[in-house]
Amino acid sequence: MATGGGDTALMLRALKLAEKGRGTTSPNPMVGALVTKSGRIIAEDYHKRPGDLHAEALTLLKAGGKAKGATLYVTLEPCCHKDKRTPPCAAAIITAGIKKVFIAMKDPNPKVSGKGIEELKRHGIEVVVGVLAERAARLNEAYVKYITTGLPFVTLKVAMTLDGKIATPEGRSKWITGEEARRAVHRMRSDADALLTAIGTVRADNPSLTARIRSGRNPKRVIIDPGLETPLDFNVCCVPPETILVTRRAGGEGGPPIPAREEKKRQLREKGVSLIEYEGDRVDLGWLMRVLGEREVSSVLIEGGSSLNASALQDGIVDKVVFFVAPKIIGGRDSLPAVGGTAFRQLEEAYMIHAMKVKRAGQDLIIEGYVGCRRAL
Repeated sequence: MATGGGDTALMLRALKLAEKGRGTTSPNPMVGALVTKSGRIIAEDYHKRPGDLHAEALTLLKAGGKAKGATLYVTLEPCCHKDKRTPPCAAAIITAGIKKVFIAMKDPNPKVSGKGIEELKRHGIEVVVGVLAERAARLNEAYVKYITTGLPFVTLKVAMTLDGKIATPEGRSKWITGEEARRAVHRMRSDADALLTAIGTVRADNPSLTARIRSGRNPKRVIIDPGLETPLDFNVCCVPPETILVTRRAGGEGGPPIPAREEKKRQLREKGVSLIEYEGDRVDLGWLMRVLGEREVSSVLIEGGSSLNASALQDGIVDKVVFFVAPKIIGGRDSLPAVGGTAFRQLEEAYMIHAMKVKRAGQDLIIEGYVGCRRAL
């Protein structure tokens, strides 16, 4: 296949290959690679799932002996350490006889960062770093945060009317947005490792919280349920996909008496539901993100109500917001706002959204951006 378009176009092609792994590679990054020689692409591939060969290794296998003297384009710095399930890619590139490597971005993983590049250079391979670096970092924004902090990348998703309401006073919210917007939400679920919501949302709608799209991956369902109120016959208690209830440790106010609570916990565990217990009256969402990070959850999608949305922002866990805005006005001061709670910020201290993008999904608008200065780069 003829290349055409230069190094930027070839790296863009590699990034599009990498994106094919969206939703399947976590906690690994999405990576794409291709090999060119004499103006033609001779092999290309992408990383598909943890434990499988990386994009570079797959591409070099396809290229075979043709890789000698060729040029490699890869969206992330090739790995060089052996603390993983697959062989290091830098060694495979050297063995294959590649003469030049274009890399979109350094790997932020401390085990790799800069070391893979230096190993290639030591063996006489020309290395160019930074082609479409910002796009590459944005593609792997969840990986970048997780591998550098141990915390998941958190996206707050809200579906609201033009006047900022997410439900009527009775709690009705089906359907604020249209079918195309709802499909986009299911794609977001498929991309996330975990979906976070609260008992109020579960009790109101008895949702399945699954990704209902072709070839979609269901996220873990994480439900904040202080009083262990989730009914045993609700959809979220049908496992798989995995369900985790975040509940107050026995002895706190609210919820069933201790004997009944222990019996409910036993029944939930029999159904395959996991429990995370916390002390105190209110779960610290920062603490919860650390616990989920320890469980290799690298990305979290919040789909909650007014209170959870407010708590997530107040606890400082939100990296990105995605607001679906329907061209509807329902009014009413008792209708539920997108972000509730009792606390508010003065205008000069309001949460600022940066790198904002606006696009359409049918009749609805999708407004997304990063909270504060939280970005991959």
